[in-house]
Amino acid sequence: MQPAIDLPAYFRRIGHHGPTPATRDTLAAIVRAHAAAIPFENLDPFLGRPPALDLADLEKKLLHDGRGGYCFEHNLLLSHVLRALGFQVRGLAARVIWNQPADRITPRSHMLLHVDLDGQPHIVDVGFGGLTLTGVLQLVAHVEQPTPHEPFRLVAVDDSFRMEAQVRGEWQPLYRFDLQEQFQADYEVTSYFLSTHPNSHFRTGLIAARATADRRHALRNRSYAVHHLGGDTERRVLDTTDELRRVLGEEFGITLPDDPELERALDRLPR
Repeated sequence: MQPAIDLPAYFRRIGHHGPTPATRDTLAAIVRAHAAAIPFENLDPFLGRPPALDLADLEKKLLHDGRGGYCFEHNLLLSHVLRALGFQVRGLAARVIWNQPADRITPRSHMLLHVDLDGQPHIVDVGFGGLTLTGVLQLVAHVEQPTPHEPFRLVAVDDSFRMEAQVRGEWQPLYRFDLQEQFQADYEVTSYFLSTHPNSHFRTGLIAARATADRRHALRNRSYAVHHLGGDTERRVLDTTDELRRVLGEEFGITLPDDPELERALDRLPR
């Protein structure tokens, strides 16, 4: 028996007040609200602390402590929610190829969700950072599909699919995945590696992202960008730790822990 998630707390956190039958409309509303309310952030790995992936810790961190997380935290939490609502959900794993050659063989380091709706397969993913999927995709190849933000599409590649997003008019590959089901133990192993290996980008720098109604916020170390939907991008460098803390709190919605180690880590970020 899986532990029961606190659905009222989850819906309060994402600001969802609508109906909750296991339909595509419900799924789309939850995905959009989740992406806007719960930020992507790697503060724990950045501080050398592997995130806990059990439901109780996910609820405490993401629902009650005002924090976000990375792909395993977001999509595991969402999987608990969707199963409690009666959706048929399976976890999948992907090889990230964003900003890399599309045919490069990378580790299965990303989590996404396969959701059956009326016998039709769909893909959901609220944990891909700066280009997280804010809509629900049908699992069909070579069809441009709208989302609340960019158009996305799936490209069939042998026995797998390549997820692509249209960025500034060009299709950019994000990751490649197949339909082999993954389980909690698989994610625990991968998450531990990504949050502890000294060369993991989750360990070596600060990352945050959030997709609000008309823009995407993205932070890498001190470089902060606001990508306006269908418009321009604003960029600036956050020179001081006070600026970093303010932007993390006000723009990304992260309740920062009162932690001297975090303060020192933010101070050490390259200027």
